Amino acid sequence: MSAAVVQPQSLRGIVKQVLSGDSVIIRGQPKGGPPPERTLNFASVSAPRLARRPAGVAKSEDAKDEPYAWESREFLRKKLVGKEVLFVVEYKVTSGREFGTVYIGKDVETGENITDLMISEGLLTVRREGKSDVSRLVDLEEAAKSKGKGKWATDGENHVRDIVWAVENTRTLVDKMGRKPIQAVVEHVRDGSTIRVFLLPSFHYITLMMSGIRAPGVKLDAEGKPDKSSAEPFSEEARYFTESRLLQRDVEVVLESTNNSNFVGSILHPNGNIAELLLKEGFAKCIDWSMGFVTGGAEKLRAAEKLAKEKKLRIWKDYQANTGGAALLKGKEKEFVATVIECINGDALNVRMADNTVKKIFLASVRPPRPVEEEKEKTADSAQQPKGKTMFRPLYDIPFMFEAREYLRKKLIGKKVNVTVDYIQPASQQPDTTGNTRVLAEKLCCTVKHEGINIGDALVSKGLAKVVRYRQDDDQRASDYDGLLAAEARAQKALKGLHGKKDVPMHHVIDITGDSAKAKQFLPYFQRAGKTTAIVEFIASGSRLRLFVPREMRLITFLLGGISCPRAPRAPGIPGSAAIEGEPYGDEALNFTKDLCLQKEVEIEVDSIDKAGNFIGFLWIDGKNLSVALVEEGLSVVHFTADRTPHFRALQIAEDNAKARRDKIWANYEEIKEELKPEDDKVERKVDPKSVIVTEITSELRLYVQFTDDGDKLENLMGELRRELTEKPPLTGAYTPKKGEVCVARYSADNEWYRAKVEKVSPGGEVTVLFIDYGNRENIKSSRCAQLPSIPTTSATAFAKEFALACVSLPSDEEYASDAINALRVDTAEGKFLLNVEYKNNGVDYVTLVDESSKEDVGERLVRDGLLLVENRKERRLQKLVRDYKAAETEAKKNHNNIWRYGDITEDDAREFGLGR
Repeated sequence: MSAAVVQPQSLRGIVKQVLSGDSVIIRGQPKGGPPPERTLNFASVSAPRLARRPAGVAKSEDAKDEPYAWESREFLRKKLVGKEVLFVVEYKVTSGREFGTVYIGKDVETGENITDLMISEGLLTVRREGKSDVSRLVDLEEAAKSKGKGKWATDGENHVRDIVWAVENTRTLVDKMGRKPIQAVVEHVRDGSTIRVFLLPSFHYITLMMSGIRAPGVKLDAEGKPDKSSAEPFSEEARYFTESRLLQRDVEVVLESTNNSNFVGSILHPNGNIAELLLKEGFAKCIDWSMGFVTGGAEKLRAAEKLAKEKKLRIWKDYQANTGGAALLKGKEKEFVATVIECINGDALNVRMADNTVKKIFLASVRPPRPVEEEKEKTADSAQQPKGKTMFRPLYDIPFMFEAREYLRKKLIGKKVNVTVDYIQPASQQPDTTGNTRVLAEKLCCTVKHEGINIGDALVSKGLAKVVRYRQDDDQRASDYDGLLAAEARAQKALKGLHGKKDVPMHHVIDITGDSAKAKQFLPYFQRAGKTTAIVEFIASGSRLRLFVPREMRLITFLLGGISCPRAPRAPGIPGSAAIEGEPYGDEALNFTKDLCLQKEVEIEVDSIDKAGNFIGFLWIDGKNLSVALVEEGLSVVHFTADRTPHFRALQIAEDNAKARRDKIWANYEEIKEELKPEDDKVERKVDPKSVIVTEITSELRLYVQFTDDGDKLENLMGELRRELTEKPPLTGAYTPKKGEVCVARYSADNEWYRAKVEKVSPGGEVTVLFIDYGNRENIKSSRCAQLPSIPTTSATAFAKEFALACVSLPSDEEYASDAINALRVDTAEGKFLLNVEYKNNGVDYVTLVDESSKEDVGERLVRDGLLLVENRKERRLQKLVRDYKAAETEAKKNHNNIWRYGDITEDDAREFGLGR
């Protein structure tokens, strides 16, 4: 290849890129467009050859460096890239390649000759076959050889990179790096937001897409080359913006996620965040799918994009703001505090405003669980389903819909929330699956916070909802949209809820509302179960409720027993017919029950059913009998059937109180009777402590005690009982235990006889007995029981009395509850205690227990240790006691004792609301 000598001319430019140890790209001065570039090869020298990315040949020789090739390139890169240089073109070859010399300095005479410098460092080889005089260069090379510098050293094999050209498992590498900054060199800029880099020192060659942004790009043609005809506006300017700042610069990258075979991450540079600069100059736009990965949060990126939009820079030159109707809202219409009264499915709430009006709001940018295709078909066919076929019920039949609703219900029902209206989704029409047009009402889409926690964020982070995706120019979204995206990314990574393929919940709920046959079959179970926990799903009137019984997965209609409640107005059952008018105070009774019970956990006790299959009984909410509460409010009257129930006296007192006040339905009541006040309205707390010893603690927080004054009586009874049984030993097997009978039984620990009550007789000859003088229970063989001897002392009442601790309750978590029971057993194992009865509930006396020696309240001590919860008793006479207990609970929370170690467990693990961002 012939070479043509050219007239030497000193030129200036800025080094854009170093191709190898002997070749650079230099940018000239711009003249109304992108600056001109020229490639200059160093004259009369050659550098070790750098590896090239193999094109489909995994073991190509081109994929390996020659020794010191990387060091030669790096020396030149660090020396020249981004700096202004002086260069002289000495000759050209017929292919157009230019050869010359690069200098750093003001002129050729005083400037630093880069070729000489690199030969002296042993990083270039002098080419002797040319016509030029290279004697000076040869002398420099010989000096480098003698000193063993660079490629002339003896350890050349140690200076060859082991390059990873393709990463097989990109996700594994991201997890390995752990979102920590990694040193890197930018090798190529594909477009404004996509680069290729070498990770150091591992030499992984990767393509990195900047997380959170996208710059205009150029599509590739069939040969994989840029097709300029498909270039988006400002794509070339954006690429140059990034290239001029990052190409062949030392940076740090944080690998945050993957996209197919490419990596997604952030680029850290001492001069600033290139993603933020691109956005601020209008060269890029934020993208939602990777915004959640951005290290350090997305606030700065969103702010930079907003600034470019306002200035209408470059890609935003035609931008028009679209904020929707929310922009017209001001003050209390935009932000307000309300009380949550109902959680509708997984994304909507009914809230009560300060003026007592009810408003329906939706969680902004949050999409609740949706049905799969088969379930959509069920919905479409629901109108044509034959009678008796199970209908599609979204709350129970859509996976995770019930969990989402329950999460919101447990967190928010009855709680005050801070609401910010983000946007108003206008009413629209949408065809449904049956071909009809469905009208979608206007939606008030809001960010809802409770105690500073974003509810939408918390719901998404648990995988119980997804984030709505928008068009890039759509500004109608949640104010903390990026936080939602980050929460969704965490849920996806952890395969939580909707993002996991395992443990998909299925709720086989049986609806027996209005089915008298099924109700009759289930009635005995309810009657045997006693008090049963249920969730109030719907309220038709003050005394008519629809309940979900979680333990049995049943939906039932429940009527309050013992009262007659005015009927609320109802919509017509048949389209076109007139509405059913309500009775006086029917609406008030309905609203009273709604405010007290809707979507709250209650306890029910079933007595019977009516002809329509509705269960009848009593319901308790927070320990309050709802029948009694309605009567007390003057919204119901006592029914004649109430005298057959254990609650008749309480109902009668409540009705007398309402009559005396002439409240509501009693407004025109003429006969005024003497006012009766329940014991709970007494102002003074009665204190009459009795000395006891504690003999047994049950897993339900019940305690059995013996009064110390009865000590001699118990000792005499046990002495006579054992003397009688010793003199007249019972015949084994002669006694057949029956449920409810009092007998004698041998206790397994000491094999002695004690009085016992038979509580259960099981197949196989096993019985469950309660040792009535000590309070402990045991399962024993029936052969270890005998007839109670007929001696005077055995007719004495049980010496172990059952009580419950007042004003406290066990935590719902089984492990915490077990810790509390064990602590109470330890605290009461020895010594005497002073017992004071505070109140009675369902036939059980609730007491305080004070250590006789230390004078410390046992219940208050367990609360302070973070082992028990305080109940909010309403009795005036108990308020000082409750305040003392509450102060102890506050101290336990502050010190994070036991059940409070991870936060407020009464708020259902509030620390999981978006923590770990």
